Amino acid sequence: MVFRRLPRWAIVLPVALALAGLPGCGGGGPAASAGGGSKEVTVFAAASLTETFTTLGRTFEAAHPGTTVRLNFGSSATLAQQIVQGAPADVFASASPATMKTVTDAALAGSPTTFVRNKLQIAVPAGNPAKVGELKDLADPQVKVALCAEQVPCGAAAVKALGAAGLQVTPVTLEQDVKATLTKVELGEVDAALVYRTDVMAAGDDVRGIAFPEADQAANDYPIAVLAQAPAGDLARRFVDLVVSRQGRDTLTEAGFEVP
Repeated sequence: MVFRRLPRWAIVLPVALALAGLPGCGGGGPAASAGGGSKEVTVFAAASLTETFTTLGRTFEAAHPGTTVRLNFGSSATLAQQIVQGAPADVFASASPATMKTVTDAALAGSPTTFVRNKLQIAVPAGNPAKVGELKDLADPQVKVALCAEQVPCGAAAVKALGAAGLQVTPVTLEQDVKATLTKVELGEVDAALVYRTDVMAAGDDVRGIAFPEADQAANDYPIAVLAQAPAGDLARRFVDLVVSRQGRDTLTEAGFEVP
């Protein structure tokens, strides 16, 4: 299986380069490989799905010998824009209905299926040096906070949660996806961040998660859809079937997602 996280420069790099055959982008499309029978299915997925979709990609490949799952992870907003601009893909799994709507409004996807829900937690370094204990602590100007940019789903959720709590927080950095935001905590560059609880769980002992009640008012539903011009339409439908199956949802709920 091939997967890659979306690099920062990809936000502005013309999609034409991807169509010209950037490594790991499916180059000449998901046709048969030089081996003769191998096929590819390309999945664009929100960064917060990195661990679970990597697992599901391996599961899919095992069930479909000779098939390669190419996973492209990044900000849902950026991935949606790439799809609209013509990037070749078969499946889009987004971290919010709003970013999926960008694709469906352009008539580039079939009817989406909501497959999981995710909630925010406060992520702090393992030692919690700033002694953050609840959401209101992030409004302290002495606490260095990282947030996702508002145009991406984790950032929109953070704005909603902080608004529900009546808080104003001035972050020291705004990142383009949830993984980049969490990395700031892991490196000790900030005292806290608002990220999905699934990412806190995936980080292991390096990060501690703190739940807060306003997260319930800012939960994100995750939709998935087969793209209308999917080069590997049949494989795309089978991959979506796996994600929404009992096996797929078990993989996702074990990682901290909720079934809506």
